Amino acid sequence: MSLNRYRLKHLAEKNHGGAKRAAELLADPNRLISLILLGNNFINIIITQLATYIGYLLFGDAGIAIATGALTLILLIFAEVTPKTLAANKPESIAFPAAYVYKPLLKLLLPLVIVINWLAKMVLTLFQVSHKPSGNDALTSDELRVAVNETRGLIPDSHRDMLISILDLERVSVNDIMVSRNDIIGINLEDSWNDTLKQIRKLSHTRIPIYSGNIDNLLGITQLRKILPLLLDNEFNPESLKKLTRQSYFIPEGTPLTTQLINFRKNKRRMGFVVDEYGDIQGLVTIEDILEEIVGEFTTDPTALHQDFYQDTDGSYLVDGSTHIRVINRNLNVNLPIEGPKTINGLILEYMEFIPESGTSLKINDYPIEIMQVKNNMVKTVRLSTEKITQIRQLQAELSLNG
Repeated sequence: MSLNRYRLKHLAEKNHGGAKRAAELLADPNRLISLILLGNNFINIIITQLATYIGYLLFGDAGIAIATGALTLILLIFAEVTPKTLAANKPESIAFPAAYVYKPLLKLLLPLVIVINWLAKMVLTLFQVSHKPSGNDALTSDELRVAVNETRGLIPDSHRDMLISILDLERVSVNDIMVSRNDIIGINLEDSWNDTLKQIRKLSHTRIPIYSGNIDNLLGITQLRKILPLLLDNEFNPESLKKLTRQSYFIPEGTPLTTQLINFRKNKRRMGFVVDEYGDIQGLVTIEDILEEIVGEFTTDPTALHQDFYQDTDGSYLVDGSTHIRVINRNLNVNLPIEGPKTINGLILEYMEFIPESGTSLKINDYPIEIMQVKNNMVKTVRLSTEKITQIRQLQAELSLNG
């Protein structure tokens, strides 16, 4: 019963003889327990009767009491506590050899075991107690998360973090990682053609949204690699740009990342636009954004290498107000709340319930935050004190040194 069921299944799949037999026995634990208790009680009763008889022959009536006391101590130490503690500490070394004995013994005593189980079920039924198993060995995502965390030292930390991130995908929606509509970079067909050509030369993204007037009038997306040959041949114009434009792919807001990752693969897409219930575009999500939630940031785009964070000389960080809280938590090892607003600007506005002025200071989750710049009714830049961040990192370093 102390065997690790998942390691047992793994060994059984590797054709380990003892593991296969143990797995077959544990497939019906009621029969196995009945078999063990049948043998255990049979032996204990025989030993008790024998000890009582010997004690009576040697010491008369007093011998019965002596035999009872001595036998209780002996059975408790040598037949119960010691062997069961040993078996619990080394279950595989005990269970696998024992399985070779229990398997044929169960076949031999199966009729008796069936009768005992039936009688036990009848007794439970009389007391209106269900005799059906309450569950199975399947783990919920929360239980699996605990199991993965318990593998510290058995698998590399980076692998464990990725496994935890995969499990966390179902808790995160596209709203948590999307690029907000104000930060979407695309080509506006209402701009002058010279401005469009200048913008294309500066673009660092391979997929470009095409819209007219504003992002809600989205015409589609095109790929930079399809534009470059036309530029070289001087054949690039508004008409050819429209011909290169592919229909956009839209994502309902609130879609879990696990679902969206599957949808990207099913629809052969790498980028989608998040829309609300009215069809208005809220942001943009790429498959790379989802993968970065699992493996961490791997982009080589120089414009994406965290222009959102600037470390000041005093060790504090200047953070752009539009930065996602999840990104701040991950990169600065802090624990700002992520249940409500998605950006640090939204978090501050919700916390203060009014638009603050520059120089305002506050604390959220004990992290000192100073508002450096407010523009267009938005917090543009904040200073996040690293005092608590430094304490956390020092504690992590001490824990790492202490194993």
